[in-house]
Amino acid sequence: MTKILLSLFLIAAAPVAAAAQGNAPQPGRLQVVVLDPSGAVIPGALVSLFGAEGRTKGATRADVPSDMEGVARFDGLPAGRYNIQVMFEGFETIGVIDLRLRAGETMRREVSLPIKRQEESVSVGRDPATNASDPKNGRFDTTLSKDQIDALPDDPDEMAALLEQMAGPGATIRVDGFRGGRLPPKEQIRSIRISRDPFAAEHHGSGTFHIDIVTQPGMGPLRGGMNFNFADDALNARTATQPAKGDMRDQMIGFNLFGTIIPQKTSFSLSGNGASNYRASEVNARTLEGQQNFSFRQPNESFSFNGRIDHAVSKSHTVRANLMANQRENEMGVGGFSLREQGVQSKVQSGTLRLSDTGPWGKSWLNETRLQIGVTSSDNRATFEGQTIRVLDAFTGGGAQSTGGRDVTNLELASNLDYAKGKHSVRVGFLLEGEWVESDQQSNYLGTFTFASLADFEAGRPTQFSIREGNPLVEYSQWQLGLFAQDDWRARPNLTVSFGVRQELQQNLDDTLNLSPRFGLTWSPFKSGKTTVRGSLGVFNDWLESQTYEQVLQVDGVRLTETVIRNPGFPDPYQGGVRLQALPGSTYVFGDDLSMPYSVRASAGVQQQLTQNLGTSVMYSFMRGYDRFRGRNINAPIDGVRPDPSFGNITQVESTGGQRQHMMHAMLNFNIPAKRLFMFLNYTLNHSENDSTSPFALPADNYNLEAEWGPAAVSRHSLGGNLSTVLFGRFNVSLNASVRSGQPYNVTTGRDDNGDTVFSDRPEGVGRNSARGKAIYTLGGMFSYSLGFGRSGGEGGAGGTTVIMRDGAATPAAGAGQMVVMAGGPMVQNRSRYSMNLFVQGQNLLNTVNPQGYSGVMTSPFFGQPTGAMPARSLRVGVRFGF
Repeated sequence: MTKILLSLFLIAAAPVAAAAQGNAPQPGRLQVVVLDPSGAVIPGALVSLFGAEGRTKGATRADVPSDMEGVARFDGLPAGRYNIQVMFEGFETIGVIDLRLRAGETMRREVSLPIKRQEESVSVGRDPATNASDPKNGRFDTTLSKDQIDALPDDPDEMAALLEQMAGPGATIRVDGFRGGRLPPKEQIRSIRISRDPFAAEHHGSGTFHIDIVTQPGMGPLRGGMNFNFADDALNARTATQPAKGDMRDQMIGFNLFGTIIPQKTSFSLSGNGASNYRASEVNARTLEGQQNFSFRQPNESFSFNGRIDHAVSKSHTVRANLMANQRENEMGVGGFSLREQGVQSKVQSGTLRLSDTGPWGKSWLNETRLQIGVTSSDNRATFEGQTIRVLDAFTGGGAQSTGGRDVTNLELASNLDYAKGKHSVRVGFLLEGEWVESDQQSNYLGTFTFASLADFEAGRPTQFSIREGNPLVEYSQWQLGLFAQDDWRARPNLTVSFGVRQELQQNLDDTLNLSPRFGLTWSPFKSGKTTVRGSLGVFNDWLESQTYEQVLQVDGVRLTETVIRNPGFPDPYQGGVRLQALPGSTYVFGDDLSMPYSVRASAGVQQQLTQNLGTSVMYSFMRGYDRFRGRNINAPIDGVRPDPSFGNITQVESTGGQRQHMMHAMLNFNIPAKRLFMFLNYTLNHSENDSTSPFALPADNYNLEAEWGPAAVSRHSLGGNLSTVLFGRFNVSLNASVRSGQPYNVTTGRDDNGDTVFSDRPEGVGRNSARGKAIYTLGGMFSYSLGFGRSGGEGGAGGTTVIMRDGAATPAAGAGQMVVMAGGPMVQNRSRYSMNLFVQGQNLLNTVNPQGYSGVMTSPFFGQPTGAMPARSLRVGVRFGF
């Protein structure tokens, strides 16, 4: 009821506040998009607005930073004439004079900055406190430089993993606003921003970190390039747990081509990447023959294509179409405790079409609409068919028992509508997601023997045999809808108060009222604008994942039935003597009161700009999660007797889980763009507890759920950093380092002590995730050398009249909306026609031994020990050619 009342209040507050403005003339809105000479956006550029006549003098604002999309926004502007000035270190300062803004109009203007030729001195009026209190100013965010983006791995999956590691635990990746799918080729990425504390109502998830990737249009003359990189085990070190280096070879090749189709109207970009490689999967197991330490070669073939067209309907209206196709074939399943015969052949094909439209609706509204349609088909086939032999945390052999696949068609439709009036900036919108799924994935269709120890295996004494039988084919759909409204209210020139509400629905959940109120404030207490304080409070909901719904549909006792035999015979499970106990069929079900999980999250932080190039921030957040999905066997034995003897296990997915998290995040940024020096350092202290890890993770005691409360399997301390700089003009170096404390892991007896057929029993008095591994240290980086040849020159900028801004006016005046170079004149850019970049990229450069995979099974020969190590030092060499 508290959530409902607070949400209703926030919904009512926005129109009431807007109405308070009376019948005054509707203000206008200006958006300035800052671009470099190639057409890529420039985040962090400073845009100043000056009133050019009496009625607009009071609207003068200085040094408003452009966001990750290169956009600086000015709201609540009275109608009249304005001048703007755009500055960014390393580029010429540009002025645009005599822009005429009508009442209620939303104007969008692009400004291209030429590369700097000479120093200039410009004096402008400043209101830094107003700019610092803008919630979109990005002061708590990290924006990667072009050099830092270039240093990321070429493989999209490796790039995504590194970005998540750089951002922090639970980070969500979005590409052009879309969630899901593989990352685009690196050549098409124009900006990457790691944002923190996304409390606005437009956001669905409660994750503390978002990684927003924006791709770039193919503006300008025809350009392109090719890249090739290569890695071989000859360049690598030996993994610490292996007696010899494993076979490994990577070969990746790609191309990109982009340019203008219709000048100032239509542009295109194309890229393709292919990889053919095999990598060594490390096996660390113990069988009756002794220790098994060897590397197994697993091949991987992949190809991706990405094509994009951008079209400017007008200066303020743009449409975009993006087509992506991916294919990957690889072998997986072998490694760790899993022996060679556990291999699975996997093939995945996907295609995605993304459409977006950005432009004004009338004079006062600005709309952005996105549509994504995707198709994915996956198929898995076991390399070897046969019953599986599993000796807990010793080895897993026999057949992998994997067959079938999934065909998924997904749709995402989202729209945001912005409206500015007076001191209010309102955004309303929706997100609609849908999936159509046909799946016949099946596993364990020949049965699995589980042994508690190697001694039991040697004696032919399995603890359990399980098998799933039937037809796994299911077809279903899943839809989810989110609606939101939010308002950023400029309560004072140095204080912005944000409030909003979000309502979410999901097809396969019965609860229909899931209101999520959100509140935030951004305050700059001092006139200098060097200090920004932020606070937020909100409720966030989580979806029911489609694969959770799919598992319940499949294992329903009709399509698939799971049969469990305790103390079976071996190799014939039905010949086990007097101790054999064959249970009736087991099934998965949903709880009657299943509801959408939600969490309440509060945060507070401060950002301080120490110098022009050095800034730091500290943020604390608290989160409490409720109604989280967890599994529980509601037919587990009580004193050896099952409540319903006609069934075996009844695994119920229910909304009874909880979570609590305290997190402190500190960040240090040091950037000198003119010298191409960029550095950031992040530290996260994460104290997180929960009572379940997934919807099907069963507790040690199904009738004592409180005993499951314990540390979450995340690192308590995480320290990461990145440094990118230029050495000797043509040499560039980029280093990334991370240190993480050990993660908790569970200690179990290795036996089914309570007879529920699940090997999750812990020793008496031992809590969940009570043991902890060792810390992990890694250092990676890229060293590159660039050269150019062939000369091409051209007129850059907009030469001619020199304009100096004084008191918000341009002298001498130029034509309406004319763009001029501040303290400029004609500028000729001498650029090489062709470029070549040679690079060496490495991971774990110090060859640190980082143990992982600790065993908590007391019957395992590896109990309390790491069962493997992270990869040793590896190097990759490559070349990029551009024109």
